[in-house]
Amino acid sequence: MSNANQDQTSKKPILEVLDTKAGSDETVMTFILQDEDHTLGNALKYMLNKNPQVTFVGYSITHPSESKINLRIQTTGVPAVDVLKQAFRDLKKMCSHMLTTFESSTKYFKENHMEETLDSHP
Repeated sequence: MSNANQDQTSKKPILEVLDTKAGSDETVMTFILQDEDHTLGNALKYMLNKNPQVTFVGYSITHPSESKINLRIQTTGVPAVDVLKQAFRDLKKMCSHMLTTFESSTKYFKENHMEETLDSHP
């Protein structure tokens, strides 16, 4: 097996679940997100805290030299995986809205204010 094939097969998954004991409580789980930092950690924490079914959410970065997040979620009865999936969907929707708003505002500015900017320069 070549080194490229070994790298592809030994690569860690992007998302891992820590608490997977048989019969364990699905409402309390810890997830490990590989190759992520505070940017996604804070955004997910914000989205999860908005969900009334979430009673606790916290994350930590294990070490500054590692790019992974431990994300802990506790819910009122709904499986933690479900609220995490919903948080990802909500975050994607919010980012899409922000991008659309930014692009339309930029277009509006260019159409209505670029002449003023060009006229002010000799």
